[in-house]
Amino acid sequence: MTSRLTPSTALLLTVPPLMWAGNAVVGRLVGDWVPPMTLNFFRWAIAFVCLLPLAGWVLKNQGLWSHWRRFTLLGGLSVGLYNALQYLALHTSSPINVTLVAASTPIWMLAVGRLFFGAKITPRQLMGASLSMTGVLLVLSRGQWSILLDLQLVTGDVYVLLASVAWAFYSWMLAQPGKEPTEIRSDWAAFLLSQIVFGLAWSGLFAAGEWALTPAQISWSWGLVAALLFVALGPAVLAYRCWGAGIQRAGPTVASFFANLTPLFAALLSSALLGEPPRLYHVLAFVLIVGGIVVSSRR
Repeated sequence: MTSRLTPSTALLLTVPPLMWAGNAVVGRLVGDWVPPMTLNFFRWAIAFVCLLPLAGWVLKNQGLWSHWRRFTLLGGLSVGLYNALQYLALHTSSPINVTLVAASTPIWMLAVGRLFFGAKITPRQLMGASLSMTGVLLVLSRGQWSILLDLQLVTGDVYVLLASVAWAFYSWMLAQPGKEPTEIRSDWAAFLLSQIVFGLAWSGLFAAGEWALTPAQISWSWGLVAALLFVALGPAVLAYRCWGAGIQRAGPTVASFFANLTPLFAALLSSALLGEPPRLYHVLAFVLIVGGIVVSSRR
């Protein structure tokens, strides 16, 4: 694995944050057309169908079913919880806030790694986490620190924090070598499809509960169909593929800097599509969060 950053590698690593930002904006746009849990189920069901021609063989692989407990947990944390909570958050929070608060994930990575996986935390990582947390608090307070004294949080921000914790557990599980069959782990499409298979069970259960407990309804239109195709093919399949290829070329440390472009892209897309221009505290929060990631990832 090399750490050299070429123009083609930079392009690969720029695609995922752009797709993730678009996912947040589109999720906000279709919020009145489709319930969040149902949106998440449709997204991954379409992704499942699209991946079948590439990795359908994995459904007949004994390794998939003999490791069903692990893939059930991986699919539950990522396909089930992480994405569903983000779509749920977009009903009460803006795409800019959602992506900025989600950028606090490195903090939860450190905490989960130390508490549950025995990973050590360095002073530099603590310094970086402090900078990132300051940026997150700036978003949660909407630039008014006095709000924190009253503990007034938008519900969507809490959902994103829970999603970030789920993603931290998911990422640490992925970092454990030899837990999945080699033939599945080495094929990006097969590995993603293996998680989607079991993740669909989780997201389907959440969607069923949504229809049973809430007055859920879908307003079908060509706009909604286009949105579903985008969130399935872009943020789910294309972003995952480009991210994996980019990490193989440049390494995870360099790639992590590109991940933090997501809030910036979300701000630009929100300004263009939703009429929600970024505010000064969004800019300051973005600088603090990126600064925290840079400090914690340096040797």
